[in-house]
Amino acid sequence: MQKIKFVFPCAVLFFAVGICTAAELSSDAKGAIPHDIQQIISVDYRAMQNSPAAMELKDRVLPPELKRLESALKTSGLKVDQDADILTFAAFRENAASQGSHIMGVAQGQFHTREIMANFAKNKIKPAVLRNNSIYPMGSNGMSVVFLNQTTMVFGDRTAVRAALDARDGITSNFLQNSDMTNEMLAVERHAVWSLLDQKGTQTMMRSVLGEASQLADYDTVRNRMKSSRYTMDFDNGVKFDMAVVMSDTMTAATCATLLKGVSMLKKTQGAPLEKTALDSTTIDSNAGTLTVSYSSSDSQFASLLSSSLFQSVVR
Repeated sequence: MQKIKFVFPCAVLFFAVGICTAAELSSDAKGAIPHDIQQIISVDYRAMQNSPAAMELKDRVLPPELKRLESALKTSGLKVDQDADILTFAAFRENAASQGSHIMGVAQGQFHTREIMANFAKNKIKPAVLRNNSIYPMGSNGMSVVFLNQTTMVFGDRTAVRAALDARDGITSNFLQNSDMTNEMLAVERHAVWSLLDQKGTQTMMRSVLGEASQLADYDTVRNRMKSSRYTMDFDNGVKFDMAVVMSDTMTAATCATLLKGVSMLKKTQGAPLEKTALDSTTIDSNAGTLTVSYSSSDSQFASLLSSSLFQSVVR
């Protein structure tokens, strides 16, 4: 079973870009995502393609596993990427006790399914049938695709696609039955780019973000009180990024905010003027048991930061 590093790299803590329309998941998409989610990333794909800054950021920080899925979509010959409005990637476990992970993609848009199916038939491409679902090979890359309807398709390796269909068909539990994640999604789904992380993903991200500060003797106690996290990106007026890490109590949130402020101050003493300006534009705080981080800048400032040493250090 593949073990993946799926957390969107920690660059988003200080620098991120978004687009101006919402990337909301449909009920069909939510129902096809398995219950035991580690992370979901959802983006307005069409708007992202129209933003050079967004595409450059994606090329720099998108994990290899997701690049492989996106590449499979583009090279499949289905031309689905041209019709997709929203792309969502999900990393999930087969069950709560499982250690390994799978990744699946969900594309939403208006797909020319009749033409696609006619092309499959013309090329004598036969599907694997699971109940009433037809799973087609997606090119020669080992990926598969299934159309849930004319507006929603699921793609990934065959194991991930079958798990998605089991969730959609009620054989296993799905995302809609994960109340913790669905409640968190209410706070982010109206943004163009958003992500949710479970407890383990949050712990991994925060350890990387805090760097040497995570080696403190009491960090394990703090880490175990991290429950989940979410972030959003917007580009309506410059660049804006917001992240929230939900803790089990107010004291832990305040402690993490203090640690993160210390990391920020240290980076200021070591960074170039542009990097110091970026950190000055970052607000770190805590409120009611939640650590919050906000960053904003102009488009031109953000474009300059993409090649800075600070940006490179946090995306490693």
